Amino acid sequence: MLVVGVDPGTFKMGVGAVRSDSGDLILAHTELLSPKQSATLEQRLAWLHSKLAELLETLRPEVVAIEQPFVSRNVRAAMAVGQAQAVAMIAAADLSIPVASYAAREVKKAVTDYGGSSKEQVQEMVRVLLDLPDAIESSDRADALAIAICHINNSQVYDVTMRE
Repeated sequence: MLVVGVDPGTFKMGVGAVRSDSGDLILAHTELLSPKQSATLEQRLAWLHSKLAELLETLRPEVVAIEQPFVSRNVRAAMAVGQAQAVAMIAAADLSIPVASYAAREVKKAVTDYGGSSKEQVQEMVRVLLDLPDAIESSDRADALAIAICHINNSQVYDVTMRE
């Protein structure tokens, strides 16, 4: 199974592809999509859609897993993340790729076994789970890989439960 995880954002969108092969997790691709900071929101969203669509066309994953926006005090930032999430959903839908979405706490719990983990803890566990020599240098890329791992873990639990 190949899963592409997306950590949505309008300035930085983390993308990470993880392959599950007989229980092993294998890094297939990781990238940080960064449109020009000076571009308008519409231009950034269009650029992100174009780049993500190209990547999905190339990788052809079975699923695209996307982190849900987290609304805290900054509603404007949450709205922008929601718009980036929609862009990722549309890019997947255009290629008839199913989409799954996960809350940040759910992703952290799936990867570190604790829903309140720090960004650094997530980065380190992604490194360990994917057996990488060095940490992923961008938290956005590490988060995208964590989202893909979360989906793979949830799929395996669901498959085992359905077989029993």
